[in-house]
Amino acid sequence: MAVKPSRSAKKSLYDKKLCSLLSQYTQILIVHADNVGSNQLQNIRKGLRGDSLVLMGKNTMMKRSIKIHADSTGNEAVRNLIPLLVGNVGLIFTKGDLKEVREEVAKYKVGAPARVGLVAPIDVVVPPGNTGLDPSQTSFFQVLNIPTKINKGTVEIVTPVELIKKGNKVGSSEAALLSKLGIRPFSYGLVVITVYDNGSVFDPEVLDLTEDDLIEKFASGVSMVTSMSLAVSYPTLAAAPHMFINGYKNALSVAVASEYSFPQADKVKEFLKDPSKFAVVAAPVAADFGAAPNATAKVEEKKEEEEEDSDEDMALNLFD
Repeated sequence: MAVKPSRSAKKSLYDKKLCSLLSQYTQILIVHADNVGSNQLQNIRKGLRGDSLVLMGKNTMMKRSIKIHADSTGNEAVRNLIPLLVGNVGLIFTKGDLKEVREEVAKYKVGAPARVGLVAPIDVVVPPGNTGLDPSQTSFFQVLNIPTKINKGTVEIVTPVELIKKGNKVGSSEAALLSKLGIRPFSYGLVVITVYDNGSVFDPEVLDLTEDDLIEKFASGVSMVTSMSLAVSYPTLAAAPHMFINGYKNALSVAVASEYSFPQADKVKEFLKDPSKFAVVAAPVAADFGAAPNATAKVEEKKEEEEEDSDEDMALNLFD
């Protein structure tokens, strides 16, 4: 007969297992496990098998193992996990893509009935329609102020009714009614609440960011740095081009208003002395713009001529 390990031996084995996982993996998903059954958890483990591993346990034991690992290896970054171990939580260690792992975990949500005393995670709305219940069951609907009518010997709900609001506890009448109607309004599974990646801790919403989102945020940050640099006249890489242009404009203004000059300013002064040169420069540009419509007009004329010729040929062929 096998001898059961003692409590201290179990704690020691758990410490070794968690410390080993902390050494092998740098990516961890912290998940809520409220109302998740053992069969459901087993299915999640099977679905993640390969590059991910699910570890559950008491928060005190996990915190103790993390501290032991940090002290023995000098990896102080793992201590960032300790404040996150609050409530009914577990750890998913992975070497795969964090977003894909989160999506895989979300597939294993299971519908659950509304039990008395549970806090509703969502609003529960009873849809209108035939309930299939006989008229003797109308007492449930009357208690909950649900408008009904008798149609073909069964109770029919007239309008949609918000039975339970999000955050409220499920009462006995609500639970009994939903059970009679066969409605399982809630779904439970492992919910990712925090992501740990090589010492960094962030919300799972970060995983939804695309490259376009990152580029947009980066461009917004560069714009803010540029504006601040120009406002305080502090040179930065982002503001340097604007500073050079502004400096050139200032130097050009001084050259135009005084006898001082430089090669770039000489051209501007020539235009100011003889405005007719503006027309000479603008003429080729206007010619280019005018040439394009003429070219398109010629192409359209050729197309019309070709269509007329083809029509004449068809007419001749008919009388041959």
